[in-house]
Order: sequence, then C-alpha cells, then structure tokens
Amino acid sequence: MKTDGTAAVVVPDNVLFEGGAGETVRKKLLETTDLHTILRLPTGIFYAQGVKANVIFFDNKTAAPTNQTKEIWIYDYRTNIKHTLKKNPLRETDLDDFVKCYNPENRRLRTETYSADNPDGRWRRYTYDEITARDKTSLDITWIKSGDSADDYTLAELLDLIKNKSSAIAAAVGNLENLIGEVDE
Repeated sequence: MKTDGTAAVVVPDNVLFEGGAGETVRKKLLETTDLHTILRLPTGIFYAQGVKANVIFFDNKTAAPTNQTKEIWIYDYRTNIKHTLKKNPLRETDLDDFVKCYNPENRRLRTETYSADNPDGRWRRYTYDEITARDKTSLDITWIKSGDSADDYTLAELLDLIKNKSSAIAAAVGNLENLIGEVDE
C-alpha cells in the first residue's frame, strides 16, 4: 500500500477482538494508519451464515512518533438488522444512511447519531484512548440493545448458529483439557 493510500478491508469479527497476533495487528494498525471507520455488518453478508463481518476503513500514513489513529467512527448496521440472500438481500440503498454519516466529502465534519437521548443511534465516535483502554484493544464494540429472538431466524440459520456455537464450545473444552493436563504433570 502506498504511503498515502486508502483501504477498505472486509474482516470477520474475530479480527476485531482476538488476543495474541490479532491484538498485535490492531495496535500496529492504530499506530501506523489512520483507522478512522468501522462498518459492522449483519451475518452472512460476506461469509457463511452465522459469521459476522466488518469493513474497516483506513488511510496509510508516514512514520510518526505518535499513533496515527486519533478517533474511530463505528456504524452499527448489524444490531437488529436482518438480511438473507433470497428474501431480503442487502441493497445499495440499505447503506445510504451509513454513506451520509461517513460524509465522504469531508469526514472531518461527522456528527454522531448516538447520544444519551438516542441510545439506538447507529453512528458513534470513540477516541484512541477509549479504544486502547479496552481489553486487548478490542474493536468489537456494541452499544445498541439487541432485540434478537429465535423467531427472527430460519431453521437453517438456527442450525448454523448452533453448529458454530458447538464448535466454539468444543474448542474451548479441548483447550481447557490441555491446560489441566499440563497442570497435572
């Protein structure tokens, strides 16, 4: 990427919150680029059903003694939003509010739609200090209360969610068994 290049990259949710290498990559991005925007998308848009995706927007910068990211704007187009490939596919017009909030003509003149009076506002700003104070510098941030219920999912979607959760639980149990085995030795 050129020194003054810009990028929009689709990433699965785990990139925004995993520890280890994920945390290292996030810190490096905050330090060396202006990671200015995150668009949180509903499940199944870019990846398999049940996998949540995000688009991260950043500008590459030249080396500097301080971090390049000063603030990150997050648009939550995930909470309480449902799209399916056949019955309710994502359309360009669905993202009109995001584009308006993003303000591509001058992103320095953005205005939050979130406030104490409007807790369901989808557009919110976080400072660099607020982000780095989070556990593992997590960028997986939500503030809108979810109205999710099992009634909102098709049977196939529910089965996919159960499979994904089961796989995650099985992996966690395996890790725990390995740790216990190491302690017993």
